[in-house]
Amino acid sequence: MSLFKSGNPALNDNTFEDRSFSGELLALEGERMTVRGAAGKFGAMLVMLLASATFAWYRIAQSAEVGAWIWGSAIGAMILAFVIIFKKSWAPYLALGYAMLEGFFLGSLSALVNAMYAERFPGIASQAVLLTAGVALSMFALYYFRIIRATPLLTRVITVSMMGIAVFYLLSLVMGLFGVQLPFSIADSSPLSIGISVFIVGIAAFRLILDFDNIEQGAAAGAPKYYEWYSAFGLTLTIVWLYLEILKLLIKIAGSRR
Repeated sequence: MSLFKSGNPALNDNTFEDRSFSGELLALEGERMTVRGAAGKFGAMLVMLLASATFAWYRIAQSAEVGAWIWGSAIGAMILAFVIIFKKSWAPYLALGYAMLEGFFLGSLSALVNAMYAERFPGIASQAVLLTAGVALSMFALYYFRIIRATPLLTRVITVSMMGIAVFYLLSLVMGLFGVQLPFSIADSSPLSIGISVFIVGIAAFRLILDFDNIEQGAAAGAPKYYEWYSAFGLTLTIVWLYLEILKLLIKIAGSRR
């Protein structure tokens, strides 16, 4: 589902901008978003995603219906993602379902990729998982110790870059329907294509800085309690994007070894 996503439409500069949430809090006195609450919700989503991905890896990927599972879970996750984005108050009820479907998709896809590149790049999926965890934890540390801040300049650079990536992926998807393969696709293992993938991984990593900052902004603005689930959902989107971009980068590296 997220293979063609460029970034995170859930958490952006406008999510909490110029909002005090006073109207929404009239019926929810005392029920306000906290950073700790958002972290807990993200942890719950991550556990759900990893559990369903593990199930998919060992059970679904071995079945004859693996293709149907991949497409079905991808479409289902995409539908839930759009519903949550446009109906934020539903996030507490749909976020875990999204994580479960995303896990089915990622686990099944990763198992297939792992089997396809078993000779040229053994353990490619597990290495992608470890790299994703390492990058995410590193970016969190850089943000937590205020080594990197979500400055207006960084925000503009990341936002513009994601827009460009989104346009490129959309064009690739549309042209692919007509049998036309654009340069720098996943099948292109040239040094330039690998370099572009490294750049996109970097953009996805720095998107995490903006996500962390937006969560703190939401808590400071007194956002309603359901924004904890919404923020956790947005952060999960970025983690999924980062993983897929890292997996894509490793696939290109494996292709260059032929």
